[in-house]
Amino acid sequence: MENILVTRREFLDTLALGTAGLAIASTAKSYGRILGSNDRVNFAVIGLNSRAYAHLASLKANKDAARVSHVCDVDGDILKKFAGKAENDLGYAPAAERDFRNILQSKEVDAITIATPDHWHAPMAIAGVQAGKHVYVEKPCSHNPAEGALLVEVQRKYGKLVQMGNQRRSNALVIEAVDKIHNGLIGRPYFAKAWYSNTRKSIGIGKEAPVPPQLDWDLWQGPAPRRPYKDNVHPYNWHWFKIYGTGETLNNGTHEIDVCRWALGADYPNRITASGGRYHFKDDWEFYDTLVTSYEYEDKMISWECRCCEGMKYYGRDRGLVITGTNGSVLIDPGTYEVYDLKGNKTSEFKMGHANSSADLVGSDDMTVAHFANFIAAIRRGDKLTSPVSIGNVAVTMLQLSNIAWEVNRELRIDATDGKIQNDAEAMTMWGREYEKGWAPHL
Repeated sequence: MENILVTRREFLDTLALGTAGLAIASTAKSYGRILGSNDRVNFAVIGLNSRAYAHLASLKANKDAARVSHVCDVDGDILKKFAGKAENDLGYAPAAERDFRNILQSKEVDAITIATPDHWHAPMAIAGVQAGKHVYVEKPCSHNPAEGALLVEVQRKYGKLVQMGNQRRSNALVIEAVDKIHNGLIGRPYFAKAWYSNTRKSIGIGKEAPVPPQLDWDLWQGPAPRRPYKDNVHPYNWHWFKIYGTGETLNNGTHEIDVCRWALGADYPNRITASGGRYHFKDDWEFYDTLVTSYEYEDKMISWECRCCEGMKYYGRDRGLVITGTNGSVLIDPGTYEVYDLKGNKTSEFKMGHANSSADLVGSDDMTVAHFANFIAAIRRGDKLTSPVSIGNVAVTMLQLSNIAWEVNRELRIDATDGKIQNDAEAMTMWGREYEKGWAPHL
C-alpha cells in the first residue's frame, strides 16, 4: 500500500481553504479502521470544559465497547485538568492534543465527541464527518439554521453517523411517557408548555486583556470573525455573546422543545413569536435573560419560557414541560412523569432516579450514558440512532428561529417543509452567519 505523508502545515493550509474535508475523507477511506461487532470504538473528546465530563463518564460506563484514545482542548490548563481526570477514571492515559485537526488526521480515531462552544459545533462536526469519523455533537448541533441544514446534508452525503446530545431521547421514562401520549393517554395532545429557570449571575463589563499564555485564542475563535480577547468570555460566558453562543433558548431549551415536538408529533411550525429582554442585570450579556416564545401550528401550539436570573419554579421544578390533551395532561421532567385529569387532579406518577437541577453545568446522568450506548451500538452493530442529527436539528432550527423573531421583534411566518422564513428578507439574512475568511464549512 502506498504511504501518503501530509505535513501538518500542508494539512492546516488545506483545511483553511475549505477543501480539507475531501482530502481527509480520501485518506480515511483508505486507512480507516474497519470495526467488527466486538471491537471497541476509539473516541476523541473535544472541548473539555463542563459537559465533556459527562462524555467521559458515559464512555467509562460503556468501557466494554468504547475507549477514549484522545482528549483535546485549545486551553492548556483545561486540557491538563481533564487529561488527569481521564487517566484517573479510565486507568490509562488518552493522548492529549491542543489542535483537533491533528485528531482528524489520526487513523486510530473512529469517533469524535464535541463539547466545544456553540460556534464550533457544526463546522467541527462537518469536518469530522468529512474526515471519516462518526460524530457525537452536543446540543445545539449548530450556531445558526444554515449550518444545521448543511450538517444534515453532509451527513447524508458521507454516510457517517451523527448523534446530537439531546439525551432525553434515550431516557426510558421520557420514552415511556411519550409512547403513552402517542397511544391516547390524554386523548389528542394539542398544547405543550416548557420552561427553564436559574439564578445566573451578572457577567459584568469585560475588558480587553492579553490572551492567557495557555490559550490558543485564534483556534478558539475558529470560524467566528476575529475579536480581541476579553476577560469575561472564556471559558463559559461565551454562551451570552451572539458571535459565539446561542443564548439560553438553545443552551437549555433544546431539551424541552425537542420532547414537546416529539410528544405532539410536530415538526416545523407555521408561525413563531418571541418577546423578552435583558432585564435583570445591565452588563455585556447580549441575549435576553427572560423570554417567552410560541410555536404555532394549524392544530397545536408549543410555548417555551426562560428566566435565566430568577429561580421561581413551576410545579416545584426549575425546568420541565407539560403536554396538554383533550382528556388530561402529562408533566414530564428527566426523572418523573405525572398524569393529570382535565381538572388538574393527579391520577398517576412515575419516577426514576434523580433529575439534575438547572444549576448543574455538567449533566452527567443515566440518560447520557444510554445516549452514548445507543451511539456506540449504532457504530458497532448498525443499531438505529435514537437522535440522528436530521431529527435533532428540527428543534434546534425552531429555537434559532425564535432567536431571530426576538431580534427583529415581530412574528415570523415559516415554511413548514424546511423551516425557512417566508416574506421577510431582513429576518432571512440571519439564517446564516459571517465567517472568518477561510473557515466557512462546505459540503
